[in-house]
Amino acid sequence: MAYKEKEIEKLYYSIGEVAELFNVAPSLIRFWESEFDIIKPKKNRKGNRQFTKEDIENVRTIYHLVKEKGFTLQGAKEMLRNDTQAVRDKMEMLESLRKVRSFLIELRDNLH
Repeated sequence: MAYKEKEIEKLYYSIGEVAELFNVAPSLIRFWESEFDIIKPKKNRKGNRQFTKEDIENVRTIYHLVKEKGFTLQGAKEMLRNDTQAVRDKMEMLESLRKVRSFLIELRDNLH
């Protein structure tokens, strides 16, 4: 049986890694953490934040509302208070549509 290399996923990510994912400053992630209850990274003994995949999804939701949709912090808080899952569902739907669009454009370009 051939050995198949499997990608090992990290359990925790540093604030720097999370900030890099969204191309923002770590200070913005810390600020959002203070403003939004859904961002609750653990802290290790040194006091460094340790973000889980769920924390990163919560940051992604806030990034979507504030940076992509243009909500104010207060507006984003109200959206999340009303229905966090509905916001995520719309976000996932938009991402799926973007992927389909990219695929169709690539297909069109390959036909010419």
